[in-house]
Amino acid sequence: MEQYINNNGTIIPADEPVVKANNRSFRYGDALFETIRITYNRPQFLSEHLKRLFNGMKVLKMEINGKFTEAFFEKAIMELAAKNSVGSDGRVRLTIYRNEGGFYAPDTNSVSYIIEATPMEERGYVLNTKGYTIDLFNDFKKQQNALSSIKSANSLVYVLAGIAKHQSQLDDCIILNDKSHIIETISSNIFAVKNGVLYTPPVSDGCVDGVMRKKIIEIATANKIAVYEISVMQNVLLGADELFLTNSFNGIRWVVAYKQKRYFNNTSKKLIEKLNQLTSAPLTE
Repeated sequence: MEQYINNNGTIIPADEPVVKANNRSFRYGDALFETIRITYNRPQFLSEHLKRLFNGMKVLKMEINGKFTEAFFEKAIMELAAKNSVGSDGRVRLTIYRNEGGFYAPDTNSVSYIIEATPMEERGYVLNTKGYTIDLFNDFKKQQNALSSIKSANSLVYVLAGIAKHQSQLDDCIILNDKSHIIETISSNIFAVKNGVLYTPPVSDGCVDGVMRKKIIEIATANKIAVYEISVMQNVLLGADELFLTNSFNGIRWVVAYKQKRYFNNTSKKLIEKLNQLTSAPLTE
């Protein structure tokens, strides 16, 4: 079945070229993106995704088009999802890039966008049956600054960590900041569980300000599970009862092994059940 994308408001075949040689995302990584999960026939946590996107645009000095509202993007996403026969569950990528012109210094701060939507077989958030095996990525560290928490197209640290993951036959790699604190993995935030309490790195340590991270903290707090946002060193992971990873696409992925340590997944099971209850609830006016 032919797939389509939304290229700045125009629906075109997904295999049609859209990026010119002078595209600033291609040249300089001058772009932001959001990965949004469709479940139960609607984009989940769209307002939170757009809040992070707009915050990132402000950091990068991009103009926020007045038509960029939640209603605007929800309509565009669902129209494309219908065109691509996404059904109840799918994956959406929304990319915002600064328009062409200039070299490092842009000629304009106006932007364009691309929306992609692909169907998924899974219905709702499904916990992995086989636990992940993870380890440290030590080759490069992620700096702590205002750019750390946004989802920009400057992703070389994650690309190189992804290569290391494959070379080491791991399921994921842990990213460190310039103080060697554990902050996240290639595409997820990380949580440790000890005696029923959750521990996760603070955004100030350099991790992406994950939408699913926030939702899991909210769900845990609502269910009287304590959450501490603290700087995390290796001893926290090695002393934990459980480890799990969160992102908007997968929800939760539980970890079975980090170095010689092995983990359970009781908390992951409870939290993903609560997450599915939250996302399957009817929308309120």
